[in-house]
Amino acid sequence: MISKKAVEDFLSGKNIAVVGVSRSGNKSGNRIYDELTVKNYRTFAVNPKAADTGDIIFYKDLRSIPKVIDGVVLAVPPAVTDQVVREAHELGIKHIWMQLGSESQNAIDFCKEKGINVIHNLCIFMFAEPVESFHKVHKWFLKLFGRLPK
Repeated sequence: MISKKAVEDFLSGKNIAVVGVSRSGNKSGNRIYDELTVKNYRTFAVNPKAADTGDIIFYKDLRSIPKVIDGVVLAVPPAVTDQVVREAHELGIKHIWMQLGSESQNAIDFCKEKGINVIHNLCIFMFAEPVESFHKVHKWFLKLFGRLPK
């Protein structure tokens, strides 16, 4: 089970790369990017096939981001997650959040082996404060049933 400290450590970083932001704007990566931006994180959209939209500057990979990245949120297929965690490790990034659906057991094992704080099977919307809407209710249910990180 993921610890409360692991979640807090991830969320204490301010420069967050979101891998899986789409040009069309209708993917979970876009919602994560928007939500973290509104919550005063400095967010960086990563998509190797996207061009800047005017509202969003896209980076083709983590290496091309001109800032030190504190954490990476993945909203991509598991095969892409496997590649990105290795790039993150090469760059010294110590915090990875695998949004629901992006998890890869190989990537989880790699992160643990390399000492990377890896969060998986949890939705970032339930933890990036302030938690709002149905995410707040979902978080309450996790707490009620003892499934909230401790």
